[in-house]
Amino acid sequence: MEREDRVRAEMKLRFIGEMDRRGLAAELGHKDLAQVFKHLVQWDTKFSQAKVATARLLTAQVGPSGAEIEPKLPATAEAMAEGQLTEEHVAAVAEVMKSLPVDAPAEQAAEVERLVVEFGRDYEPRITRKLGKRLVYGMFQNDEEPVDKEPEPPVNKVVLRDQRGRLRFWGDVDPVIGAAFRAALDPLAKPHPAGPEGPDPRSLVERQGDAFAELINLVLRADVLPEHGGETVTMAVTVSYDDLKANVGQAVLDNQEHIPVKQLRKLACEAGVIPIVMGSRSQPLNVGRKARLFNSGLRRALVARDRGCAFPGCDRPPRHCEGHHIKHWADGGKTSLHNGVLLCRRHHDLIHQSDWEVKLLNGIPYFIPPAFLDPLRQPRRNPLHMVS
Repeated sequence: MEREDRVRAEMKLRFIGEMDRRGLAAELGHKDLAQVFKHLVQWDTKFSQAKVATARLLTAQVGPSGAEIEPKLPATAEAMAEGQLTEEHVAAVAEVMKSLPVDAPAEQAAEVERLVVEFGRDYEPRITRKLGKRLVYGMFQNDEEPVDKEPEPPVNKVVLRDQRGRLRFWGDVDPVIGAAFRAALDPLAKPHPAGPEGPDPRSLVERQGDAFAELINLVLRADVLPEHGGETVTMAVTVSYDDLKANVGQAVLDNQEHIPVKQLRKLACEAGVIPIVMGSRSQPLNVGRKARLFNSGLRRALVARDRGCAFPGCDRPPRHCEGHHIKHWADGGKTSLHNGVLLCRRHHDLIHQSDWEVKLLNGIPYFIPPAFLDPLRQPRRNPLHMVS
């Protein structure tokens, strides 16, 4: 039924595109098609404008010479006609295509669209957009850029105002400080365990406010720091060995933000940062059968490999994840990198309570869906945390 709805939506967009191409609004005495639809089918103007904009992306146009020009997003139009994409997917593909460099070759742009459409066949629009932008970043991050003056360092700002006996503040900080702040705040903002009065009644905003206050008190005491995943607050940064050696390229923070390797070298000297060099064996990867929990060194190894929740399509960062035994500890599974995977709490519960299975193939976690989702039970992996 959903696929049929998508096919009908594509047909509707095709008709809208044809109306637009033939100048139907002017023929009927209206300024644009949005005004036509306002009276014809009672669509809001913004809704109509969005429909027309989407239709133009999927509809062939006629050039000045009378020759037909293929749609701006031909692969997207084809996939939507098959019922594979929604209109939200089309918007996601269009947004990714806008992020391409203006001088990107047509062949390369077509390949990007094709790959993003493939993402859309497997993932919802939000994840499709995220994967597409990461794809574009990976393809063009090493392009030469004009060398002008050294860019200005990012400025961190905090505005403080006393108001009616309360302190109100607003901040704007760079991604590195932001990642460190989130890493310190999140473990303190978790809901309290349910007690006799029921679950923690505080909202997320209230929990984060209480966590911020606790963080200030911790800093003032200076000898106590919160723990997360078995270790004091740290920030993991992953970088390839070749890039680190050559002092070029990008490193990846544990919140998926990218920073230059040169900045990583500086951070490693001045801040509480753990540089995780891919291929390094400096961390213990197997803590044996006697330990049930993933210790700090093993957790770092899981973070270096999985980069966050490994479940397909999940973008939760490492700080929101737990170590899961692929072969359960109670069944004799070891607490080791080769028997562990990072999962957010929701997908950790799902693995324990459903027919989803996890397997390591060539050292990478793959997930086998239940038969009702995929009769062939083809293994799936999560491309969101792959380091490009």
